[in-house]
Amino acid sequence: MNYIFISPAYPVTCTHFCDRLSKLGVNVLGIGDVPYDSLNDQLKAALTEYYYVQSLEDYEQVYHAVAYFVYHYGRADWLESLNEYWLPTDARLRTDFNIPFGTRENGIGVLVRKSEMKKVFLEAGIPTARQHIVSDLASGRAFAAQVGYPVIVKPDIGVGANGAMKLKTEEDLTAFYGELPSVPYVMEEFLYGDICTYDAVIGPDCEPLFESMCTYAPVIDSVQEDEDIHFYTAPEVPPQLLELGRRTVKAFGVDRRFVHFEFIQLAKDYAGIGKTGDYAVMEVNMRPAGGHDPDMMNYAHSVDVFQIYAEMVTFGKRLFPESEDRYLCAYAARKDGHVFSHTDEEIMERYGGDLVMREEMPPIDWPSMGRYVYIARFRQKEEMERFFRFVLG
Repeated sequence: MNYIFISPAYPVTCTHFCDRLSKLGVNVLGIGDVPYDSLNDQLKAALTEYYYVQSLEDYEQVYHAVAYFVYHYGRADWLESLNEYWLPTDARLRTDFNIPFGTRENGIGVLVRKSEMKKVFLEAGIPTARQHIVSDLASGRAFAAQVGYPVIVKPDIGVGANGAMKLKTEEDLTAFYGELPSVPYVMEEFLYGDICTYDAVIGPDCEPLFESMCTYAPVIDSVQEDEDIHFYTAPEVPPQLLELGRRTVKAFGVDRRFVHFEFIQLAKDYAGIGKTGDYAVMEVNMRPAGGHDPDMMNYAHSVDVFQIYAEMVTFGKRLFPESEDRYLCAYAARKDGHVFSHTDEEIMERYGGDLVMREEMPPIDWPSMGRYVYIARFRQKEEMERFFRFVLG
């Protein structure tokens, strides 16, 4: 089996996906804009061959790299980046090379455009916030008057919280339209509540092979307000979120992918959407969660999601066993310029036995994921809350 991996060096978790695929006998063929000598040793060992391009933005360079692999190794069975930014490139390459698994170019719009996602949610009866496609100030004012402030504006095609803003007042709205971005934007009503993700490895026929949930405060606040980051992966997925996640998978016809869907657990009642404690979908991401979220799933569920994904690719099913040994896996990250009550040494002395990871994130992730990261796991939620207060207080 030939698996072409676009950008295997970033994010860092791609190394583990490549490693597990390679150990199952897959030819992992990497294409990236990072020189080969800069790859970590585990990734080098996992790759059958690596093709360096000067820029992954240059489609012709990437096309020629795929053509080289097809010529030398035969037809490509899979092509993925597992990175939201490259999903349109992935789809175009699958179309041009007739690669059997994965979304083709004619189906990518509904997976990357928030306005197109919204249509699928509504048609499937999945609760979601009201949305308006940004056009002119008068229309924006009318929508804000209908749903109330604050409203969220974000790129119709965008990665994570990049470019997203919370407009709290009429003055914020006017200022936004005064410097209207050149790319298409959407505006949505703001739903109060925590973000709860449905993360899953999906096999053939929309069947989940692994499911998990992560809960965190809205990322837009941590970016826009420069707040420190904390969130956690839960040991179980609540039944209502499980049901909505699976419905969303079927609504989009997800087939053999790792997915990351974002929901809001409502903090108050919303007419036509749900009551306090219910869930409303925000958006779908047809790739694994970013940062160390896949690692946290492993720590919370005592599994190997990279192995589960590789088994799905290779065998179309899951072989890795379920585990009853479950935890709350907590992520706390500090940002530069903030003052904290406890030093790194004090954190290590107090929580060294609970920590499963401690590191500095790449600069590109600092706004949304923080710089200095501490990941620990606990049996009780009270213990986790004390950890958050100690690290970030």
